[in-house]
Amino acid sequence: MSGTTTAAARLRAAGGGGNRWVVLLVLCVSLLLVAVDSTVLHVAVPAVTEDLRPTGVELLWIVDSYPLICAALLILFGTLGDRVGRRRVLLIGYGIFGAASAVAAFADTPGVLIAARALLGVGGAMIMPATLSILRAVFPDRRERATAIGIWTAVAAIGAATGPVLGGFLIEHFWWGSVFLINIPLMAVILPLGRWLLPESRGGFDGPWDVAGALMAAAGVLGVVLGVKRLGVGHELSDLLTTGPLLAGTALLILFVRRQRRRPQPLIDVRMFANATFSTSVGCIVLAMLALVGLELIAVQYLQLILGLGPMETGLRLLPLTFAAMAAGASGSYTLRRLGPRRMVGWGFVLTAGAVLLLTLMGQHDRPLLLTAGFVLLGFGLQTTLFAAYESMLSEAPAEHAGGAAAIGETSYQLGAGMGIALLGSVMNAAYAPGLTSLDGVPRAARESASHSLGEAYQISDGLGGTAGELLRAAARTSFVHGLHVTLLVSAVLLLLGALAALRLPRLTEYGAERPEPLPGKCPPPRKGESASPADGAAGRTPVLPASRTPAEASGSGRTAH
Repeated sequence: MSGTTTAAARLRAAGGGGNRWVVLLVLCVSLLLVAVDSTVLHVAVPAVTEDLRPTGVELLWIVDSYPLICAALLILFGTLGDRVGRRRVLLIGYGIFGAASAVAAFADTPGVLIAARALLGVGGAMIMPATLSILRAVFPDRRERATAIGIWTAVAAIGAATGPVLGGFLIEHFWWGSVFLINIPLMAVILPLGRWLLPESRGGFDGPWDVAGALMAAAGVLGVVLGVKRLGVGHELSDLLTTGPLLAGTALLILFVRRQRRRPQPLIDVRMFANATFSTSVGCIVLAMLALVGLELIAVQYLQLILGLGPMETGLRLLPLTFAAMAAGASGSYTLRRLGPRRMVGWGFVLTAGAVLLLTLMGQHDRPLLLTAGFVLLGFGLQTTLFAAYESMLSEAPAEHAGGAAAIGETSYQLGAGMGIALLGSVMNAAYAPGLTSLDGVPRAARESASHSLGEAYQISDGLGGTAGELLRAAARTSFVHGLHVTLLVSAVLLLLGALAALRLPRLTEYGAERPEPLPGKCPPPRKGESASPADGAAGRTPVLPASRTPAEASGSGRTAH
């Protein structure tokens, strides 16, 4: 009883006064570590390859085991936090993340490093949804919560952009394991600090946690993400190792949804998706990430292979995109109050589509001002969309399902990123290859190999030498730029479809404080018109609306969702 009282007192302290902003600081540091770790290894791959000598398959798993495991377990740990306490899950995640970082830093074989990266994914999956669901609990006022989410999304952008830069600095001065070692002192500080400062909150469920359902969701997401990632690296749908996980994962997710609809206390109340605002927000997150990750990947290839920039110069050229995203996150709350979610998400997509169309003016020669303007508009537009979509999704979810809703948002983020690489990468390859397969004056085998990628075309042209090599190189550069333009046009169309989808979002919202979450182990008190029967549990309430909905909000009018 004393533990419950302490947790409740801590929650009340966090929900009022300045302590909640200290809680936000701790949550943002947590998110920063996870975001940095998702990209910090990219620049260390050559050093890891030279030291550990992994096979091609092992190297692929060294890079992909972290995001795959993290994406697969988000729903499992997000819903577990709703049952046993989000703070508890977050603190355990801290410990796992720190221990896995130590193992990864001193790994002496590819197998150990793969296992450590997978364990990092487990820790990351515990940390990410917990930070967002705790944020919802300590900011019951929607206006303040919008500000907090703006800071949270800006920190995520900073972390993803800082990873390669920080990793490059560490590799230049130390050994590759240092990219993991930096997590340990930070976790040593944040673990006791989080235990002392963070409030405990949970959904107030009395029934048991659906272990079978959680494992079904994890396996389903893992299969879908794995299949999408294989498509993104060039595998065909006819490949059994690609189609098999996709079909199995989709089937498991369908079974998971059917199972949740039958349970009196589901892990995730799938009826949330019947709410137009919630489902549209999730779809917009997928579309925004699809565009962002796919375009960033192609932009990096363009900067390095067409313009001939080095890794550090490439990172610096992409910084305007990051700074613009940070600015959009920091100003998101103000923009939301002025525009509302419909216009904020819609115009964010339109602005991004405009940036993409502007970038079609890129050619084989460097135009730094054009690139900078395009990246600034791209970063600001996409982060505006992501901010509004996250806030809308989180505010539409019932407070007791905050962890599950946060997990859905993060899973959508991961799926969008994988789909972006697969879809836009496929479009790029389809537009690039025909310009080389019909090239005269170059051996057929060389043309076919060069059609796989621009980097491979450069290697083959160097091997050929002479007129044939120069012809192949020039044709490959021209084909790549043509493919880039086609890909940008396809991306612009997808973004404009996202703007149309945003019309389903509400125009405005009324900001106000929501009803506090129930204390651990307590059933929430019934509101007017609700059944007080404990057998009804959460089913006695409208599942797709936050606790404090006014009649105007419930009808879809007069509210802002981001």
